[in-house]
Amino acid sequence: MRHLAKRSVRLAGHATSIALEPEFWTVLEQAAARRGTTLAALIAAQDAARAGAEEPLASRLRIFALKEASGAA
Repeated sequence: MRHLAKRSVRLAGHATSIALEPEFWTVLEQAAARRGTTLAALIAAQDAARAGAEEPLASRLRIFALKEASGAA
């Protein structure tokens, strides 16, 4: 069983925490580095692009990471 790794970020001026599996965090960090941005900025961009509260941020980040890892992002 995989344990989730929690990270705290500030989104729109509010602190929040996101729990993802370590492998997803690794892909997200690599994606941010490739784009020349910070992990926080990448997460903020994904937060801004999601379809409201009905799309959980953690789910959006997992899907982004899967697309990124497959070269589809």
